[in-house]
Amino acid sequence: MNPPADVLLLCWRDTGHPQGGGSERYLERVGAELARRGYRVTFVTADYPGAPRKQMVDGMRVLRGGGRLTVYLRTAATLTAARFGRGRLAGYRPDVVVDTQNGVPFFASIVAGAPTVVLVHHCHREQWPVAGPVLSRIGWFVESRLSPRVHRRNRYVTVSEPSAAELVDLGVDRSRITVVCNGIDPVPDGVPTRAPHPRRRLIVVSRLVPHKQVEHALAVVARLRDRGVDVHLDVVGGGWWDDELRAAAAELSIDDRVRFHGHVGDAEKHELLAAADLHLMPSRKEGWGLAVIEAAQHGVPTVGYRASAGLNDSIVDGVTGLLADDFDGLTEAVAALVDSPRRLADLGAAARARSGDYSWSSTADGFEAVFATLR
Repeated sequence: MNPPADVLLLCWRDTGHPQGGGSERYLERVGAELARRGYRVTFVTADYPGAPRKQMVDGMRVLRGGGRLTVYLRTAATLTAARFGRGRLAGYRPDVVVDTQNGVPFFASIVAGAPTVVLVHHCHREQWPVAGPVLSRIGWFVESRLSPRVHRRNRYVTVSEPSAAELVDLGVDRSRITVVCNGIDPVPDGVPTRAPHPRRRLIVVSRLVPHKQVEHALAVVARLRDRGVDVHLDVVGGGWWDDELRAAAAELSIDDRVRFHGHVGDAEKHELLAAADLHLMPSRKEGWGLAVIEAAQHGVPTVGYRASAGLNDSIVDGVTGLLADDFDGLTEAVAALVDSPRRLADLGAAARARSGDYSWSSTADGFEAVFATLR
């Protein structure tokens, strides 16, 4: 496939959405880079209060419609109508579709009439229970049984080798899966370097939802306090689990050691990362963990869970950060690093050096290579 080509990107959220995160940024950055290279890019996603239904963003045409669940139905209807010369995309015929499966795909290959690449950051077995007993069963059936069957001839892109292994476990042929790692944005101009401070500063950069397990970071702070270790935790990010986390901090009596910043802009996020000594990512599941590399840009290593899958790729255990097997291991890893400035500095230096290996240009190269294999 030679540019310029029409590329359709489907994602249930964008980064402007109140619950948008790293997976949404990944697709937006890929779309922006493809647009810069001459592709005609259309990005279809859900609507949310205050968002325009149609706009141009970074060279992409962005169309919004539908909500958390109805975006799938609205998108299917829009693509079907387009083939009959009707609706918002009347007459639109993409050359390739990137269908993001965030638990559930759009099943665009059925209605779009174009080669489809299925983008999967990670599988959602561990996350589905939060949807309730009925929806979780339906969701997991769609993700684990129906989607692999429908997409049995399509190419897949995922962001890490552990996520590729999860797809293989669901029956996807490894030969149809390409790992295309996350890129990274440059640090905004004017972000100050770390200044000396009396407390060790920990940071979590995350959407505030249950599977991110930010409670574990709060509990680590409480345990360290009980040992007489003086640490401060910055929680950066927003989400519907915010109230529960604030209540947990109050119950642990660590309000004076934790600050919830909510959703912040990129410059403020990087300022907070630059001021940190150690980044915690206690998530139950990650496809990659973009914040790991963002912290690394500032020489800040990350501690997370080995079982989270994607962190096994984004963290080089013992080199750019540490992986723990359970909560006790997480606590001990943080305690050991807080007590060892030299070890923190060594891990941070290695993390900073590795962060230079990633760019959105390289990520877009990966997609172009996949597009070239399509028929």
